[in-house]
Amino acid sequence: MNTIDIIVFLAYIIGIAAFGGSFFKKNRTSSSYTVGNNDIPGWVVTMSIFATFVSSISYLALPGSAFLTNWNAFAFSLSLPIASFIAVKFFVPLYRKINSPSAYTYMEQRFGPWARIYVSMCYLLTQLMRIGTILYLLALTLNAIVGWDITTIIIITGVVVAIYSMLGGITAVLWTDAIQGIILIVGAVACVGYVLLNMPDGPGQVMDIAFSNKKFGLGSFDLDLSDSTFWVVLIYGIFINLQNYGVDQNYVQRYMASKSEKAAQRSALIGGLIYVPVSALFLFIGTALFAYYNAADSLPLELQDATKSDRVFPYFIVNALPAGLSGLLVASIFAAGMSTISTSFNSSATVFLTDYYNKYFKKSASDKEGMKVLYISSAVISIIGITIAIAMINVKSALDAWWKLASIFSGGMLGLFLLGIVSKTKNIIGAIIGTIAGILVILWLSLSGMLFGEDSIGNYFHTYLTIVLGTVVIFLTGFIISLLSKNKSD
Repeated sequence: MNTIDIIVFLAYIIGIAAFGGSFFKKNRTSSSYTVGNNDIPGWVVTMSIFATFVSSISYLALPGSAFLTNWNAFAFSLSLPIASFIAVKFFVPLYRKINSPSAYTYMEQRFGPWARIYVSMCYLLTQLMRIGTILYLLALTLNAIVGWDITTIIIITGVVVAIYSMLGGITAVLWTDAIQGIILIVGAVACVGYVLLNMPDGPGQVMDIAFSNKKFGLGSFDLDLSDSTFWVVLIYGIFINLQNYGVDQNYVQRYMASKSEKAAQRSALIGGLIYVPVSALFLFIGTALFAYYNAADSLPLELQDATKSDRVFPYFIVNALPAGLSGLLVASIFAAGMSTISTSFNSSATVFLTDYYNKYFKKSASDKEGMKVLYISSAVISIIGITIAIAMINVKSALDAWWKLASIFSGGMLGLFLLGIVSKTKNIIGAIIGTIAGILVILWLSLSGMLFGEDSIGNYFHTYLTIVLGTVVIFLTGFIISLLSKNKSD
């Protein structure tokens, strides 16, 4: 990156921080900090939901996946309309009716305090690791591009995002998310345009090379549960997105920040659907880069390794794009990451205040006390997230270990939520037994391969199906026990 690129990038960072901090005057009460002042435009909430869904991981991983193989990952995107429709029909009205800043108030209403504590703790642990992971990956990317120190990048990025999200509350988070969502789309479009216009034989050469190498395939349509077939990825996407829209505080808080139930439903639907064409755009970047380097034959040997496919896009940004545009693309990557991190800061602080402080320490806390708790919890969360990111520099295997733990947390959260939605009885014992059974299944699927080798039955299921099977076991076990208990009481 040259001086112009660095100026563009720094201008973005400084501008977004200043803009987010400008909402400080509107952020005087704990209610305004967590759900806003009922004055946030619908399009802002819509773009915020979209930006929350996209992270810098997606921005780099999707082009890398398409460059290496094909469009199999697009099956995940095709699951979004299904999850969005269910959210509009069931989830949004449910949370608007409960009218709580926390998504986990519902869990207590259905199964008691233990469920609320369990699910909210799962959420907080997930967010802490999510913050650390994204901060680390952002720093790793910028280090590869400009050579800046990874630890310094992590600290500065974490502090900047923490400051504007704390000063402006949910209003700042939503508005900056919306801007960052627009920036990342503009950056992706600019990248595609540059590649198409710089093909030796014109834009059509991209399609010719892509089709001849079967780069637009969606994966195998076989009914093989051990491979990432189209059907496995689609089913995985449905369950993950049901979790996002149904249990994730990041999304539920946006439903509550909307002006009305209809506005929340509209934002949930459109915000999810926007991701479908944008994910296709990210995948097309990977396909276009494959054609670009196939035609030019200029990709370094070290990046032709299959394990380095995620680095091709950053390499292209630094070495092929003109001055200014390169800075815009780096800003786009940071936009995706910063929107996710700011959301995690605000939502985690909201959960701590609503699910713990107001419930177990001081139920009738004043706005002044509430704001103090929100500020302190946000600061603590940011410090822990930064610490986790720095720890990942030397303990890279921690990332793989975390995703296995995330499956355990995710499966338990979604299964319990679906049980609460569908079951009409309040059978606490059934919910507890179902949750334990589901977690044991997830642990077995995650660890059986390591413990029992290739003959383990767990190897007959792809990793993507871990959350699917765990969720189904929790739901069915709890539901059946509830029915049997009801029949006995009758």
